[in-house]
Amino acid sequence: METLDVTQIEPRLKHPTIFERFDALSGGQAFVIHNDHDPKPLYYQMIAERGQTFDWEYLLAGPNIWEVKISKLATGEKPSTIGELVAADFRKAEVFRKFGLDFCCGGNKSLTQACEEKGVDTAQVEAALAEVDNQAKSTNHDFNNWDLDFLADYIVNTHHRYVTDAMPMLDEFSAKVARVHGDYHPEVILIQEHYNAVANELRAHMPKEEQMLFPYIKEMVAAKKQGLPLKPAGFGTIQNPIRMMEMEHVSAGGNMEEVHRLSSSYSPPEDACSSYRVLFAKLEEFEKDLHQHIHLENNILFPKAIALEKELLG
Repeated sequence: METLDVTQIEPRLKHPTIFERFDALSGGQAFVIHNDHDPKPLYYQMIAERGQTFDWEYLLAGPNIWEVKISKLATGEKPSTIGELVAADFRKAEVFRKFGLDFCCGGNKSLTQACEEKGVDTAQVEAALAEVDNQAKSTNHDFNNWDLDFLADYIVNTHHRYVTDAMPMLDEFSAKVARVHGDYHPEVILIQEHYNAVANELRAHMPKEEQMLFPYIKEMVAAKKQGLPLKPAGFGTIQNPIRMMEMEHVSAGGNMEEVHRLSSSYSPPEDACSSYRVLFAKLEEFEKDLHQHIHLENNILFPKAIALEKELLG
């Protein structure tokens, strides 16, 4: 199998060269990239620009050398991803949370890959998932079978509203705790910075969905139900705004992951005051809501909206 030594390529040409090499592959073929740092930004770019057309497997993961096997999937082939598992049965989200596996922004990864990257025993996760399969179905919402216009409204009325309501308190408490406790616990200053990045991202992100993307999804649903032609959108194919939304999800998810890490999984120190403890509890709640929010969009709403547009346009 060919190995591409990325360290020998001029920086501005690295990603274009890798994309060129990938595009030249036939289904089932693969090559290895050799690098001196984790090429995760390349992974996110490939997801955004090539979608689920490849498999990504770490052969070496640092600290000095990273090697990744990139395989092109055969036509119609699709890896089993943790996002798909949660889309089929949302109860499994709790399993992934328990093991620290990201099923929303990282939902495009296979179970094996996600476990390897986190250093988690895949067999333990599979056993926990099997327990869920053996349990009787609960009354959880069957998001996967909802009409897309109804799902979009649910996201706005449940998750967008939660974010809007939660941010004023988080703004206040994160600033207060950073100001009062930052000298002795400098991590709270970084927590505030990462939270602010998420909040600013969402304040710009949600209106774009509510005013541009979701209305178009509703138009598509109405066109199909009424048998009418679909009016062209000003942004071209729906994949364009969806790619932007997914990239912003990655950014928000990455910042919340840092908040999770810096807070020791939202465990306040012994000398934490009430505001400190309330902040951590609220941040944990905020992260859980964000995970479900992004999951519903990345793993259910967006793929189905893309498929619906293709069906309507032929």
